[in-house]
Amino acid sequence: MSKIFLTDTTLRDGSHTVSHQFTPDDVMKVAAALENAGVNLIEIGHGDGLTGSTINYGFSKYSDFDLISAASSVLTKSKLTVLLIPGIGTVEDLEMVRKCGAKAVRVATHVTEADISEQHIKAAKDMGLFTVGFLMMSHMASVERVTEEALKMESYGADVVYVTDSGGAMLPKDVAAKIGSLKKNLKVPIGHHAHNNLGLAVSNSLTAIEAGATYIDGCLSGLGAGAGNTPTEMLIATFDKMGYEHDGNLYKAMDASEDVLKPIVEGKGLKLKTNSNSLMIGYAGVYSSFMLHAQRAAARFGVDARDILMELGRRKAVGGQEDWIIDVAYELAHK
Repeated sequence: MSKIFLTDTTLRDGSHTVSHQFTPDDVMKVAAALENAGVNLIEIGHGDGLTGSTINYGFSKYSDFDLISAASSVLTKSKLTVLLIPGIGTVEDLEMVRKCGAKAVRVATHVTEADISEQHIKAAKDMGLFTVGFLMMSHMASVERVTEEALKMESYGADVVYVTDSGGAMLPKDVAAKIGSLKKNLKVPIGHHAHNNLGLAVSNSLTAIEAGATYIDGCLSGLGAGAGNTPTEMLIATFDKMGYEHDGNLYKAMDASEDVLKPIVEGKGLKLKTNSNSLMIGYAGVYSSFMLHAQRAAARFGVDARDILMELGRRKAVGGQEDWIIDVAYELAHK
């Protein structure tokens, strides 16, 4: 199995959720936390792509250039990435964000219109940017047509081509067929971007990997347009359980969501439903009723409740063995 590369779009697709009101300070905090969690590419900017701040798509509080410069000031390892939709963003805009610190661009078109990406993909490559072709609304075209359009993006010089489920409408069999065809017919790596409208974002992402994709997208706590994107934390957890090679760190991604993103979103008057507790129960493989007991023991002994749950999972604790929770917390505190 090839290494999986994770792109987080909290600060781009997730900006739809906050009506594009992320500030440079917000961006610096979240971007730094994402890099600390091992995310490979971090996408920044208006939800509808570079310079999407218009009356049609909704105005941003700050320009993309301000946000990208802010992210660039804190990122040292992750690739700072932007999304560009030809007709909204221009080659000149792309040159400006490159000067602001962008290292990668995803050039996005409707699934049947890859030909309009040629100028922008070629220009991006000339600028030395890591360049991704992004076929949006991929559920709307046949396997054959998706493959045809992907081959165009590859021929223009794209380093990766994505099957993008913008509407969250694809079933696992659709993902398998389209990713599988691209894997068979293209020489460049394949990516997948899922939305969770049918509750299939995680399973579709795993299906994409099984079919040959190596670039997968997520957002912290599943933030994003519509029903949201694949939760980054869940991706990292499932990658771990599947034994995939990747750079993500589960605890740090969970902390990025709970301790960094949640206060920012709730400071804008919105409620962010995080998934850390339920995710940790599934990751450790213990009863849901253990969570409250583990949190109380963690507070009592000054340890991380997640470590308690992981040890209980290793011991295969079941209902009736709640006394182990205190034992484990005590042992962890004295290591």
